[in-house]
Amino acid sequence: MHILVIGAAGMIGRKLTAALRKNGSIRGKEISKVTLVDVVEPPAVGFANEVRQAIDVSAPGVSEKLVAGRPDVIFHLAAIVSGEAEADFDKGYRINLDGMRFLLEAIRQEGLRQGPYLPRLVFTSSIAVFGAPFPEAIGDEFFHTPLTSYGTQKAIDELLLADYSRKGFVDGVGIRLPTIVIRPGKPNAAASGFFSNILREPLSGKEAVLPVSKDVRHWFASPRAAIGFLLHAAEIDTQKLGWRRSLSAPGLSATVGEEIEALRRVAGDKAVALIRDVPDPTIIRIVDGWARNFDARRALSLGFKADRDFDEIIRIHVEEELGGKIGG
Repeated sequence: MHILVIGAAGMIGRKLTAALRKNGSIRGKEISKVTLVDVVEPPAVGFANEVRQAIDVSAPGVSEKLVAGRPDVIFHLAAIVSGEAEADFDKGYRINLDGMRFLLEAIRQEGLRQGPYLPRLVFTSSIAVFGAPFPEAIGDEFFHTPLTSYGTQKAIDELLLADYSRKGFVDGVGIRLPTIVIRPGKPNAAASGFFSNILREPLSGKEAVLPVSKDVRHWFASPRAAIGFLLHAAEIDTQKLGWRRSLSAPGLSATVGEEIEALRRVAGDKAVALIRDVPDPTIIRIVDGWARNFDARRALSLGFKADRDFDEIIRIHVEEELGGKIGG
């Protein structure tokens, strides 16, 4: 089994490749080769047959070279985040849309040139494909009205994935990931970054800035749950999806205030005291157009599993990133 991971140097990519290395197989077959690519060279994982490359898949001709090796499963994780895509219109469409379009077309052309080729393509979409006004809980029948360039790019990607799958060029599954918390590392350009910052920084004894009110509600999953979604998407019977190849992953609906109270239960008042309220009108405007709650019964019926509660999400971070120690 040959696995290609595009975006392997990012947080989700690194955790996904570590999980693949630990499992050693996928879809009941031993992983014999992995190709890991990103705009910077991904770190070594330890597979016996491992190729790592620093390349830009949004550049013409790159995807053709990647699929020439006919990977059996492709994880397409590469994207620029919401805040950056909103600030740099051209870059957002080049990375988030052209990268997907070039990959799909390279897969199609490989099949036309060398005979039948139908890889499983797992694509990370986003709940940003939906836009306000929202129902109490967004179901699988809710229409796409994205209110950001990032959400628009992901919505177009979903349509392309469905069409190329319908035509038999690829076996695609799109997973609309909830906002992932707690993201390890340093703050990034994502407009949603503060959801992680207000937990990650205090857990390490550092100050964090909260740019929105505590009554803001959103949809969350831990990195561990996200990796579970991707691995399950690689193995699922896609006939059960029909031609609706993208679905919303299950998650937790919580307010910022509920996040903070979970932090208080796990790490105490001292950690909560490190959060400063500094309203940011730009972030407030962007977040106001985001989805808050989902009815993910379709994903749940297909075997996707969410975190139990926010306390569990925080404890996962403490266990996996802080070695079980709170406070830095």
